[in-house]
Amino acid sequence: MSETALTRMLLEAFRTLDGEIQSALQDRGVHDLRPSEATALLLIDRAGTRLSELAARATITKQAMMQVVDDLESRGDVRRAADVNDARAKVVKLTAKGLRQRAEARKALASVESKAKRMLGDRRYEGLRTALAELATAEE
Repeated sequence: MSETALTRMLLEAFRTLDGEIQSALQDRGVHDLRPSEATALLLIDRAGTRLSELAARATITKQAMMQVVDDLESRGDVRRAADVNDARAKVVKLTAKGLRQRAEARKALASVESKAKRMLGDRRYEGLRTALAELATAEE
């Protein structure tokens, strides 16, 4: 039997954690948010954030973030508004519903992280975070 590839293990771990986040959201009564959308809500500043900045924070393309924002806007979690600093630009702002959803998303994500930390222990958890950060920023 061959050893499982690191990329496969990372994908399986991601899927497991993503499922845990989805369950945690549903346990909190949030049934219309995917984990990626919950994460996007956490990236929006209280005064609003430009789409390009959200994409950079999420490390995804502007097009991918546009789709996430479109979905959030269609459900009333966010709205687009004129940027007070640049009349040509728009910012994404949380609605009252979005603020409530973000609070629940924050709790759901924290509970999943806490569970992982309990499962691994402090030292292994911090080691995993360090190793993943190094892999994410590795240069050839």
